[in-house]
Amino acid sequence: MAVFTVVSPEELDRWLSARFTVGPVTAFTPIAQGIENTNYFVDTESGRFVLTLLERMTPAAVAFPLALMKYLATHGIRCPEPLAAADGSLSATLCGKPATLATRLPGRQHDAPTAAECAAVGGLLARMHLAAAGFREAAPPNPRGLDWWPRGAADVSVLLDDGARRLLDDEIATQQAFAASAAGRSLPRSAVHADLFRDNVLFDADGQPGAIDFYFACEDRWLFDLAVSCNDWCLADRWNAGDDDGPGPLDAVRLAALLRGYSAVRKLMPAERAAFATLLRAAALRFWLSRLHDQARPRAARLLEAKDPRPFERLLRAHRSRPLRFEAAAQGATPGKP
Repeated sequence: MAVFTVVSPEELDRWLSARFTVGPVTAFTPIAQGIENTNYFVDTESGRFVLTLLERMTPAAVAFPLALMKYLATHGIRCPEPLAAADGSLSATLCGKPATLATRLPGRQHDAPTAAECAAVGGLLARMHLAAAGFREAAPPNPRGLDWWPRGAADVSVLLDDGARRLLDDEIATQQAFAASAAGRSLPRSAVHADLFRDNVLFDADGQPGAIDFYFACEDRWLFDLAVSCNDWCLADRWNAGDDDGPGPLDAVRLAALLRGYSAVRKLMPAERAAFATLLRAAALRFWLSRLHDQARPRAARLLEAKDPRPFERLLRAHRSRPLRFEAAAQGATPGKP
């Protein structure tokens, strides 16, 4: 959500008036968080919205996440709803980029989540998976998933020492072998969010979570989507502070709460429970590699906040050395202990 493209008030007025009847703009503010797209808060006489310019997506690629958001919002999932123009389109070019206007989800992000908030996020994610199972539009593969990992690794090789390079190559090979196995192929999948971190969830005044920023949405395994959230929402405070001594990287209480919240809506299949430790590794690999890639190919932007890849390297190493069984995690056992 960094500002890569500066939109003038005049350009915004012309774009809005050509597509919508939302009234004159009363406030127009850039959003600093994030690293992928340009976002602005837009207030008009008729409501509060978010304007997004998709910096690295083609108009054709933008169609899928917007259609998914529209579908989920109309099927009981708390998320922004893109506004449709008179011709039914959900996006149009602004300043040379595909752009969309969506409802602004009320609430705020929680950077230090409680167990109750983790449980609520788990329930939200499970409801999203079940709702997305009925979404019939073809979903693209994960743009930062299994097919991309070897190419991404080649791009970042110069940033790594020999040990990190061996770790990256070995983990990619492990994940490729698992995905090709019968167990890997049996995991349920559909359109998923693929990036449900703390900064992509807003809690309303009643403590109900909602998901934002669907622009990495794709087809992938539900378990991978769950593992992505576990690795962020349940990361132990001492790991956030750079201290990797102790029983494991994930906080046992928050992890058990998130898994129970998810399981209360949708129970995992036996194959998913067996693959839990492997997919935690896959989720850590994905963000280690993508953040390394952002370092190797930096982008100029106003308000850009760079993401550090090292925490995910440490997380991957921890998941490899201390595999976490689903049953133990769901019961609140200390991660990394038998």
